[in-house]
Amino acid sequence: MRVGIGYDIHRLVHGRKLILGGKEIPFEKGLLGHSDADVLVHAICDALLGAAGLGDIGIHFPDTDLLYKDICSLEILAGTCDMLKNNGCIINNIDSTVFAEKPKISPYRAEMIANIARYAGIDERLVNIKATTTEGLGMIGKGEGIAAMCIATIV
Repeated sequence: MRVGIGYDIHRLVHGRKLILGGKEIPFEKGLLGHSDADVLVHAICDALLGAAGLGDIGIHFPDTDLLYKDICSLEILAGTCDMLKNNGCIINNIDSTVFAEKPKISPYRAEMIANIARYAGIDERLVNIKATTTEGLGMIGKGEGIAAMCIATIV
């Protein structure tokens, strides 16, 4: 068994959709980034790539490549999982946490899990998503951004 950890953070801005776990969440701001800026999926991809010893999301899906401009991050997840399969890796577990003051994540959790499992080609029981605030502290606490962290295991 191998373990990987992933982390991502993006700034919240007006004029962008908020996408987390492949789900558009109604909110007055969205995450700024080259792709759809889905911090949850990006953290998951980095955890999986790290567990497989395959580098990180920036190596395989660089933000300097127009091919990935505004891409749905679930497509990046599918590409990541294809790389894992091609290297003989099987996903054993994905455990992630979203850090955000607002909006509340729990109403969208089941759909986010379903999206991630579908694009990763795994059973939903292998995907866990939690959410927490930072109690008003720092960039996230001030509502300036959202972050996510993930630990993934593969065999």
